[in-house]
Amino acid sequence: MSFNKRFILLPFFCCTITVGIAQQKKPASTYSVNKTVIAQGDALFQKNCSDCHNFKTRGIGPDLSGVTADASYAYLSKFISNSQALVKAGDKRAAAIFAEYKVPMPSHPQLKPTDINAILSFINTYKKQAEVYVNTAALGIPVTDPMPAKIAKSGLTLKLQEWLTAPKTSTKNPSTRITQTFVLKGPKGNRMLMLEMRGKLYEIKDGRFNTIMDMAQLKPNFIPEPGLASGWGSFAFHPEFYKNGLLYTTHTEKKGSAPADYTYADSIPVALQWVVNEWKINDPNATVFDATPREMLRVNMPSPIHGMQQIIFNPLSKPGSADYGLIYLGIGDGGSAEARYPQLCDAPTQIRSSIIRIDPAGRNSKNGKYGIVAANAWAKDADQNTLGEVYARGFRNPNKITWAADGTMLASDIGYTMVEELNIVKPGLDYGWPEREGTFVLNFAGKKSAIYNLPARDHKYTYAVAQYDHDEGNAISGGFVYEGKIAQLKGKYIFGDIVKGRMFYLEYKDLKLGQQAQIKEFDLQFNGLPNKFIDLVKNPKADMRLDLGENNTIYIWAKTDGKIWEVKDCIAN
Repeated sequence: MSFNKRFILLPFFCCTITVGIAQQKKPASTYSVNKTVIAQGDALFQKNCSDCHNFKTRGIGPDLSGVTADASYAYLSKFISNSQALVKAGDKRAAAIFAEYKVPMPSHPQLKPTDINAILSFINTYKKQAEVYVNTAALGIPVTDPMPAKIAKSGLTLKLQEWLTAPKTSTKNPSTRITQTFVLKGPKGNRMLMLEMRGKLYEIKDGRFNTIMDMAQLKPNFIPEPGLASGWGSFAFHPEFYKNGLLYTTHTEKKGSAPADYTYADSIPVALQWVVNEWKINDPNATVFDATPREMLRVNMPSPIHGMQQIIFNPLSKPGSADYGLIYLGIGDGGSAEARYPQLCDAPTQIRSSIIRIDPAGRNSKNGKYGIVAANAWAKDADQNTLGEVYARGFRNPNKITWAADGTMLASDIGYTMVEELNIVKPGLDYGWPEREGTFVLNFAGKKSAIYNLPARDHKYTYAVAQYDHDEGNAISGGFVYEGKIAQLKGKYIFGDIVKGRMFYLEYKDLKLGQQAQIKEFDLQFNGLPNKFIDLVKNPKADMRLDLGENNTIYIWAKTDGKIWEVKDCIAN
């Protein structure tokens, strides 16, 4: 969600769908066969729906092939407009799908009948396919409840105080797509920065959000759509930024904007491209950056989901150490596996589904724009087919990378079928995607994927050190090991769930490869009053994120309303 950041937008259709269909004189009430209308519907679907749906298998939402034969045009139109109204009215079909996918789809009053007609007309071109029988008897019985024991309350309450509200960048939900904070430490004092995925890098000063860099203005092919993980993905300042002025960013561009360094067969669609740039900032102290870009690498992706995640330098590395000045970057599978293109993400011959480590000062990469780190496991394996960039692999959507004070690298990974996970990342290890999800075998055979218990003596992959299932939440919002001033929180890895807005923690000392640590839940108190985050934001999807600010202050916010909360204390109930 997605969901490097993730949203089950509907059981039939996804979307904060934008309008753009030419007005018809009289809105149609049946499926069009007009090629222009279908092409418009295709464009809208690819732009706004393909992050949750396809026509081969269930994803975040259902497989849509044949859906127009299963329900009437009028019913599907109502479902898109307001699915929860159908659920509340007792409609059995809507209620059953809501129960299966757990998260409701928001209403879409902004959609015109012509928009809905075009989308449905395009979907109508995909007829239901016969189920291909695959014998899965060797895997045993599918697991329907991976973790029957529920996450327990911890007896601790986070006391949150309203801090600031980010500027709205859209009149539609989400109103703002703030996603990452960073404290830039410099000779003239520290600067608090926050990223907005629609293209703005803010400096927060005296309670104001000042734009210091605008990707939409700097890159003409920049696209922040369909939303979720697309747009300006992440940023990282070189550890010697105030000497060399170097800033590194990831962002999305239209497909075909430029030749990609990482491609695949023409028979597989390209939804968009993810791009890494190095920017030379003329004056690091300026209130608005005057920046010159240098493209480092470009990757084609078959769908809008699970693109480039966090770009980061190891904050613990010091000048002279082997890790100093090297870039780490989490790259998701781009939706490859659920779109039935596992060959794009299932081996170290592919850059997708990996965490890479590269040297921005080097030039020995295939494209000559960055350096391959000789110590990387797949750089020294004597196999010309593997990618020396890859540090570790086997992740569906490694959305947050962090380091504990003892140097241990951690990465959260957003799941697909049932499991969200946290991993201790070691160089050269494979964490299993797309053959594993958490500590379970994942099988994509047939229309409905399923998970199974691991076989005996399974040593092929490395497994999560903490995990929870979709009864508890739907997309992990990765966090950090807290080292700030709040005594009750010290030594805890603090994280949350993007969709359900729940806040969790585990004791960092309990994290060990080969076993799973116990997760506990915080209660929340906002401006002195107890509440649930999802109720506070009044949205079916909380769209919650968290990050650190000055002096390890914890900030929690929702993209839905842009209101940022500061954790002031943690108390025992």
